[in-house]
Amino acid sequence: MKNLWQFIKFGIVGVSNTLISEAVYCVLVYFDVPYLLAYFIGFLLSVLNAYYWSNKYVFKEDPGQGGRVWWKVLLKTYVAYFWGFLVSSALLVFWVDIVRLSRYLGGLAEIFANYGFSQFDAGFLGEVLAAGINMLITVPMNYFVNKFWAYKDPKKGN
Repeated sequence: MKNLWQFIKFGIVGVSNTLISEAVYCVLVYFDVPYLLAYFIGFLLSVLNAYYWSNKYVFKEDPGQGGRVWWKVLLKTYVAYFWGFLVSSALLVFWVDIVRLSRYLGGLAEIFANYGFSQFDAGFLGEVLAAGINMLITVPMNYFVNKFWAYKDPKKGN
């Protein structure tokens, strides 16, 4: 039950990470920043958020653990999330440049345009949808890497 509750808390933190990452990504893509650069900047900011809340809320240290070295955990958190970032970036290229999701979203872009949101063209919608799809893979992956490596208590084995 403890692991389930921990995964739920990780999911809650993940929602805030996603909101930060997606908001940064969408704003930067809207202002014509290349999508991979926008994705990387969103990643950097969201992992900093993940570190703060995971350390304080999800993988909270027990009082008798002896104290984590904050910069080591921060570094491990970035490394842990970096693998997810690499997988997600490769998938982003797959969805945007190979599958070309945008070619399937012309009708949806037209609906947005009819309501005055012409900036939500098919290319923009494809890039945003691709980033969303990737979370189905990277969220569980990031949980396990963080739980069993970045925040692992060597005394307990987690």
